[in-house]
Amino acid sequence: MSQSKTDLLHGTLDLVILKVLALEPMHGWGISQRIQQISKDVLQVNQGSLYPALHRLEQQAWIRSKWGASDANRKAKYYELTAAGRKQLQAEVTGWERYAAAIARVIETNS
Repeated sequence: MSQSKTDLLHGTLDLVILKVLALEPMHGWGISQRIQQISKDVLQVNQGSLYPALHRLEQQAWIRSKWGASDANRKAKYYELTAAGRKQLQAEVTGWERYAAAIARVIETNS
């Protein structure tokens, strides 16, 4: 890869957001920073992708939001996983593991 940071593969953003929110509720900027931190600066999510994804996840009732104060004592919208979101996260993880295993088999093929 020529870039030090990589945009997320299409279809993986929901999985990554749900996984991060399974750890604890957070605001949008925190979600973006946590993804970057956990991936050791390989993955980045720009605001133009993050906030539409958060709204989509909220419409699907996989997350919910509420207003609160950030660490800097500013008004921020915090997102948290719902029970339906936890169930969806498990389905997404299972699907990703199947997909990743299939890609690995293709890469490892010697012919």
